[in-house]
Amino acid sequence: MNLKLDRIISIATLLASLVAIVLVLKKPAPVAQPQASGAIAQHAQSFDQKMSDFQLATQAQGANSPAAASPEVPSRTLPSTDSKPEVHINSDEISAVLAQSLGGGELKPDANIGASAPAIKDQQVSFDGDLVHGQFLTEIAGKDVWVTVSGHLGEKDGYATFEPTEFKVGDLSVPVSLVNPTLQKKLAEQRDRLKLPDNVGSMKVENGELVMQGK
Repeated sequence: MNLKLDRIISIATLLASLVAIVLVLKKPAPVAQPQASGAIAQHAQSFDQKMSDFQLATQAQGANSPAAASPEVPSRTLPSTDSKPEVHINSDEISAVLAQSLGGGELKPDANIGASAPAIKDQQVSFDGDLVHGQFLTEIAGKDVWVTVSGHLGEKDGYATFEPTEFKVGDLSVPVSLVNPTLQKKLAEQRDRLKLPDNVGSMKVENGELVMQGK
């Protein structure tokens, strides 16, 4: 009886391992739809324009300039007397900028985001409420694997922060408690790259948009 039970446990363990492997290699449901090259260029240009307007608005506020005295700055980003300038970035604009930074608008198999970072072959980003969802195609043990991470973006002491709420490898969910310590360590190692521009006072995802507010 013990031999039969051991065999059943062995078979069950093997099946569980096979299921895990299948889930890891399986492509998960996309968090966003890929953009055509023309849309990438258009959305990246929109991002650049918004950030330029935001910089001008924060400069105008810093110099205590009234809105009417700065015709170069569009009214949608000018500071009012009782609020700080804000810029709202949507996920299409963020994805377009990422796509261009990874491969000039078209992602390439050998594109990467740093000498010590794994190769990123494809990426998708979306915002949902106050959450950001990122999905990245990379190579693990010689196999193409999708890594999906969701969480909250924030700001602390002038640096961007990220607190994960979900982590998946392929279609296999991984407990956040297992991943977060390593993730936070990696973010700490890349701290210089997380520094926000001097004119940004706060950053968060709200109502499906990335919102940055001036100081």
